[in-house]
Amino acid sequence: MIGRAVSHGAITIVNAIATGDGAAMGINLQTEAIVELTRGSKEVVVSIKGSPREDGALARAALQMVLERYNLSGYGAKIVTSSNIPVARGLKSSSAAANAIILAVLSALGKKAPDQDIVNMSVDAALKAGVTITGAFDDVCACYYGGFHVTKNYAKKSLRRDKAEGDLIVLIHIPSRKIYSGSIDKSKLSSLGPRVRESHRIALRGEYWKAMTMNGVTYTHAFGLNPKIATEAIISGAISAGLSGKGPAVAAICTGDREADVKKALGRFGGKVIKTHPNNTVAKVLSVTGQG
Repeated sequence: MIGRAVSHGAITIVNAIATGDGAAMGINLQTEAIVELTRGSKEVVVSIKGSPREDGALARAALQMVLERYNLSGYGAKIVTSSNIPVARGLKSSSAAANAIILAVLSALGKKAPDQDIVNMSVDAALKAGVTITGAFDDVCACYYGGFHVTKNYAKKSLRRDKAEGDLIVLIHIPSRKIYSGSIDKSKLSSLGPRVRESHRIALRGEYWKAMTMNGVTYTHAFGLNPKIATEAIISGAISAGLSGKGPAVAAICTGDREADVKKALGRFGGKVIKTHPNNTVAKVLSVTGQG
């Protein structure tokens, strides 16, 4: 009973940590999950390729969400994920992984569920595993459906959804440092509310790049990160630039004619710069090797 599925990553437009209301956009980085289920066993083995030291709690929680949905027990699993999304940099690696694992488990079981149910299970798995503060409904939606999503996270409510311009370039500055959501003290962010709510209102009007830049300035200072990275990207021709999630990754949006200049600006801050594009593709099952 083997299932295989893929979900894409995302970047932040408005970080929901301070208010519970957020926005995100899908990007063409992705996570693939292969899940092999075995009957008569409760052993769950998780392998995260490229990041063997990362905790497997989210994978186990995602598996459990599906089994509980169908009142199933007595299943063990081997869960393997592979991804080109840098972990713990604010690029929604957890949301992408939860989506892909849940889809792969459903596939292995020969089950299908409505898209929104899968999204809700991903949010619940992330909360159960403690890898999110708000449930990251905005991130999960952007990873699952692609495009832009503006949401109320605690209510699991979508407020606006738009396709992204696929020909734009997304350059992401990736520092070596990792920041985990569990390390963020939400109580210190309450003063950000007015600015974050304004960014959210701007996103609701469809002015995503303005919202992204404003949000990035707000959270970069709050987290004590370097504001010059996004600023230099914009000076070099980026349409928008800002901190993604809790960082430390900074995403910059640009057109092809400004790519070299923006990449050079980001590269001056060490780490590495990766290139991708906005994604509008829905997460999907790739194959089912066998069922029994």
